[in-house]
Amino acid sequence: MGEISKISKHKKSSMRKTEKNLSILTALFVVSLIISNIIAGKIINTGIPFWGSVITIPCAVLCYPITFLITDVVGEVWGKNEANHIVRLGLISQIAATIIIIIGKYLPFIDAEMQQAYIKILGQNWIFVIGSLTAYLVSQNLDVHIFHRLRDKYIKEHGSTKGGRWIWNNASTMTSQFVDTLIFITIAFGFGFGWIFNNQIALIGMLIGQYLVKLIIAALDTPFFYFLTKNRTEIN
Repeated sequence: MGEISKISKHKKSSMRKTEKNLSILTALFVVSLIISNIIAGKIINTGIPFWGSVITIPCAVLCYPITFLITDVVGEVWGKNEANHIVRLGLISQIAATIIIIIGKYLPFIDAEMQQAYIKILGQNWIFVIGSLTAYLVSQNLDVHIFHRLRDKYIKEHGSTKGGRWIWNNASTMTSQFVDTLIFITIAFGFGFGWIFNNQIALIGMLIGQYLVKLIIAALDTPFFYFLTKNRTEIN
């Protein structure tokens, strides 16, 4: 009886497969996503020199990588369908937030200074919106695809997920983050700011800077992924 109890305990995951936990992760995913879009216009000057310029990164890099950790956890615990589901919810949330912000911009106001602040902070130009949505759709779906492709292949070869979770967690995140960075920075800053025509050094510096930060965050989130999916060594 004691052995059976130990085995049952061993098979439990730190992140229990419940609707409540899934709802919490979905909420964190959507909040991180929307906040990332709001603060993307804030450019951080790292002070690191790069070919006569300096490496800069969008402030969104601080919270957007969280979304990739969440899709990986959801994919590992709840499966590929649920991971794809929250990606779709994220897209709907971004579109809804954008529409609400635009409506708010054109509503009557009583304070011109506050109205200008609203426009300056929330009134992202359309090129930023296009860049964000395009990068999101491509990278998040790519993340889920690579994650489960590698996971399924590993299970087929080894019979379980034991010892391999770091492979698909890091490979999917690092690859999709590169694609996300390339698409968003190129569209939003390359074409939006015109850097692709007149400031290629700054554009390349931002690409390198943002991706390096994302790589570091991806490596640092591995222990969290393992903790939240601990002991999930079953095939499904």
